[in-house]
Amino acid sequence: MERDKKNEVVSALGDSFSRAKIAVVAEYRGLKVADLEKLRRSLREQDAQIQVAKNTLLRIAVKGTPYESLSDSFSGSTAVAVGYTEPVGPAKVLAAYAKEHSASFAIRCAGLEGSRISADDLLALSKLPGREELLGKLLGTMVAVPTGFVRVLNAVPQKLVYALTAIKEQKENQ
Repeated sequence: MERDKKNEVVSALGDSFSRAKIAVVAEYRGLKVADLEKLRRSLREQDAQIQVAKNTLLRIAVKGTPYESLSDSFSGSTAVAVGYTEPVGPAKVLAAYAKEHSASFAIRCAGLEGSRISADDLLALSKLPGREELLGKLLGTMVAVPTGFVRVLNAVPQKLVYALTAIKEQKENQ
């Protein structure tokens, strides 16, 4: 690879690491291209990407970023997945993929907004609800409070109407 091309790859990787919310280091061996493309598409839906690069280029690119602690994990066949908006979505995709392709894809470690976490911690993160689900729960909670308040306020006049209807029926029956 020419020096200019290497510099271009390093700057692109450095930019990815500096913008990332999560970075996952994985090992791939014997992974088919079709399977890797399937993973790329799944990660793209979560505003994430996976990149395969030489370990020396990865070590250079990670210097000066919050994920510098991951540099000792760059050995062998290394792929780095980087998520940009929220960490749970890419973690779910990668955990499911690692489980499905356990013979050829393994998660080594990860970095979550600058701090290093283990593969087990990443699996625990993948079991948390995603951003969309949390926003839905928050919205449900916010709607429930005024709805309950309206029901309480409505109960008083409703009981008054029931009482007046009962008195009316009682007077008609007499």
